[in-house]
Amino acid sequence: MLFKGTHISNPTRASIILMIAGFLVIGGGFFFVASLGEEVLEQEKFAVDGLVSDFVSTINPPWMAETMGYITEAGSVWFLTLLSVLVVAYLLFISDKSKWVALFLAVNMLGISGLTKGLKLLFERQRPEVIEAYDGVGYSFPSGHSTGAITFYGFMIYLVVVSRFKNSTRWILGILLGLFGVTVAVSRIFVGVHYFTDVMAGIALGTAWLLVSIAGLEIMLFRKRRRARKKEEKVTS
Repeated sequence: MLFKGTHISNPTRASIILMIAGFLVIGGGFFFVASLGEEVLEQEKFAVDGLVSDFVSTINPPWMAETMGYITEAGSVWFLTLLSVLVVAYLLFISDKSKWVALFLAVNMLGISGLTKGLKLLFERQRPEVIEAYDGVGYSFPSGHSTGAITFYGFMIYLVVVSRFKNSTRWILGILLGLFGVTVAVSRIFVGVHYFTDVMAGIALGTAWLLVSIAGLEIMLFRKRRRARKKEEKVTS
């Protein structure tokens, strides 16, 4: 079995601290996006966008731009949709994990897609460049590739963390998935279709929504385990 079980216990001090930290990250992520969005609505220019763009242009030879062009596809709608369908199918038909996991993966991906599209229509920020080859069309803020990559690969990190893999394997896979998700987001700057602030907003929004999805999933799994424990207690009593 790929996934390990979770014991039922009362919340520990560490778990309470972790939950509080999670809520702070969620709130901070949404606040960060809202703060940037307010400036975008007022059509303010961000100095950091120009600085990052100039810096990238000095370290972005043709071979790197081409490499980033391939990497950026790992955050495209078609690619993430395909991967999501495959993982959901695995969770539903092969894994012994609760079906709630598959449901919340779907909620995670569909939810961030709706949030991103809604915010793009709200802010209507124009891209630095329109490049169809890299899905560089439509509005710019926040970066859809960034939100999608962070939520999908972040959820894969969650699945790795709760798996039966060895601790060393979980660490290695988690770090690689995290680095890859961030690289996909950053690639949008290298291919020239997003500003730095688009990507940062995408990472913040994706992280916040990912944590909301995982928190919702963990609550449902806890309730399921608690109901199962109560049934066992009734049988044994």
